[in-house]
Amino acid sequence: MRTRPRTATRPTTPGAARRWLARLEALAAEFSPGSATEKLVLVRGLEEATLPSATAVRRLHDVLCFLRAYPDDPEVLARVEGALAGFERRPDLRRFRAALDDSGIAGTDIYYTFFAATARWLVERFPDRVTIAWDYLRDGGRLGDRLGLLVAPSESPGLEEYDLGVRGWLARLKGPTETDAAYLLHRWWRLPMTATVREALYEEMQILLRLRAGPGGPARTREKAAGLSRGFQRGPLERTRPDLWRAAAEPPTRVRAVSRAEGARLVMLARDAMISRSRDLDAFCYGDSQDVRVVEFDRGLAFAAIGMRPERRLLLESVYGLLTLKNGVPIGYVLAAALNQSAEMAFNVFETWRGHEAAHIYGRALAVASYLFGARAFSVPPYQLGHDNEEGLASGAWWFYHKLGFHPRDPAIRKLAERERARVHRRPGHRSSVATLQRLSSVDHFLERGRPRADIMGVLPLGAVGLAVTRALARRSGADREHGVASCVEEASRTLAVPGWRRWAPAERGAFERWAPLVTLLPHLESWTGDERRALVDVIRAKGGRHESDFVRAYDAHRRLRAAIAGIARSAAE
Repeated sequence: MRTRPRTATRPTTPGAARRWLARLEALAAEFSPGSATEKLVLVRGLEEATLPSATAVRRLHDVLCFLRAYPDDPEVLARVEGALAGFERRPDLRRFRAALDDSGIAGTDIYYTFFAATARWLVERFPDRVTIAWDYLRDGGRLGDRLGLLVAPSESPGLEEYDLGVRGWLARLKGPTETDAAYLLHRWWRLPMTATVREALYEEMQILLRLRAGPGGPARTREKAAGLSRGFQRGPLERTRPDLWRAAAEPPTRVRAVSRAEGARLVMLARDAMISRSRDLDAFCYGDSQDVRVVEFDRGLAFAAIGMRPERRLLLESVYGLLTLKNGVPIGYVLAAALNQSAEMAFNVFETWRGHEAAHIYGRALAVASYLFGARAFSVPPYQLGHDNEEGLASGAWWFYHKLGFHPRDPAIRKLAERERARVHRRPGHRSSVATLQRLSSVDHFLERGRPRADIMGVLPLGAVGLAVTRALARRSGADREHGVASCVEEASRTLAVPGWRRWAPAERGAFERWAPLVTLLPHLESWTGDERRALVDVIRAKGGRHESDFVRAYDAHRRLRAAIAGIARSAAE
């Protein structure tokens, strides 16, 4: 029998607060007559209550975040937003603050070994709040080995003579108003290196940074995109398993390319959503504010499709990060890599929203890939299925995809999947062992119709194209790769009759220089028709265009180019 608070306006004892919290958690995903009224009473009471533990504070924060994404009505949303706005001022949060580090709750610290670009970005935004987490970096390791790079030549005698330790030396080297991390990052970015070398050497040092709590900045408590359509939850959540083919074919409600300013805000929101969860993702870290589109569906569900900056784009497949938004609240993300009318999808739901509408949202993510890239086949890589991924194994990721219709092509793994499915049929309570799930998830799985294609993501060995280019450049120029690439550029510009390519936009020039070695490997290019060669030029320029998804469409439409590159890939992989 259900119970609800009656006369009390707030819980007055720790035990009562725990009961109110448990009731709100049980009610959060229920949307029935009267549930909104009870949620209002519970949220209002818990705003003023004192919770007895850090775990309880975290649980309250999670349930408020859930309700912010899935509100019953405007009144519930307003009450929840008010509770979250004041959350970092709660006395119980301040009491348990140390135990809540890395929770992403406003008012708590974040620790992570961020990518180089993210570390620098944080130092630029919060120069006085980012420090090195020395308690977890007692041995300077590679940072100590590279201190000599951070000093002026006239400082070297002291560095060689005095052992102050890595922490001691950074304390001496930094300015009086700088943090150790601010000095390190600012100094590191002034060293004469290429961007690739700079970032690789920084990330090798594995420096754990601490972002201290303060006004603004990454926090799950504050994460919300403005200007998106809203949807109130009037009925039960979508827990049924969708027909993915039907879901993928359903067009979005609205798609719009946003302004550069709004794109920058959405890229920042995506980066902050990862930082507040101690994560990092290339597609967001190097997100291009000019290549952002909002793809909206019904009931307040939307995806911010974020392309990568042109200089960070891959040679062939196009990669987008899709930030999943429910009523503007980030609830997960998708990494989509697309080519040849196919897409490899890595799907993630943030912990607060797991176990609710994941399958429904995944179907919508496939619809985004179908809309942006024309994808007609989909693949899931082993890590996403749980292979060598403790979180994926624990959550039963393989079963999630298997039940949605994804299957391996590998005959041995198919037989193992059939045996495991038969065990579940015989004994409904059966749970697959970790060892079995590890093996089941060891190969790519596919969702495809009709005759299996050999050129889709996860099947065609695109990495082998790089091997073919390496072999050609090694023969052409050996260690002088710069000369080799330059000669390929000249050869490609002659063959494709584009002597004026240097007058193109910078991103298009960069794409042409990266593609030139591959162009010189295309078989019988001189026999292609003029239209085919002009279309190839359009493909290359699209790689440096505003929306990288345009490259996928142009590439996929060029049948001769697709066949040629598929042949190079298969030949090099043999």
